[in-house]
Amino acid sequence: MPGLEFDGLTASFNGERVVGPLSLSVGEGEHVALVGRSGAGKSTLIKLMYEQVEHEASLIPQDLGLVNALPVFHNVFMGQLQKHSVWYNTWTLLKPFRKDREAVASLLEELGMPEKQWIPAASLSGGQRQRVAIARAFYRGSPLLLADEPISALDGLLGHHVMEWLTSHFTTSVVALHDVEMALKYCSRIVGIQNGQIALDAPASELAPADIMTLY
Repeated sequence: MPGLEFDGLTASFNGERVVGPLSLSVGEGEHVALVGRSGAGKSTLIKLMYEQVEHEASLIPQDLGLVNALPVFHNVFMGQLQKHSVWYNTWTLLKPFRKDREAVASLLEELGMPEKQWIPAASLSGGQRQRVAIARAFYRGSPLLLADEPISALDGLLGHHVMEWLTSHFTTSVVALHDVEMALKYCSRIVGIQNGQIALDAPASELAPADIMTLY
């Protein structure tokens, strides 16, 4: 997958500009962390980027985008809706094929919730819902991940496991993170967002937590 070029990204709300204009290049194989205080524009930037590369990327939005009435299996399967015909997707809603059941079960096993495959999404905890959205993004099969706070509801070892899993399974990623330590540990590049603009852009290996905390 080639590198990505986002030029002149901009967004306004109620007539007030909240992001940009800004440009950002992401090289193939880079894992970029977007950091900055709440309201700095990270979520909006993720949405703008996804609008430009929707067919090439897997997305984990902050609101997760789950269908509460459907079980976990179908929420994960939605990651591949665009790859199948209408009849295939309709049949899967009624009686999923074995290969799809096994593929989703394997992802849920990796994420520590294999017993939840047929549980409605509405009955899950916040952390479980987050992992379903992560599984759906992986199931999509894209080498590019755009994610908005994908581990905010995951604590301790689980959060580390998921971040390691994401960065090892996606070739390239842009992830908005509030946790500075996680950003430095699992991402190769840090991009700091402040007032809708890029205020910091450097390799993670050259930064310490104190360098990033000035953005908060």
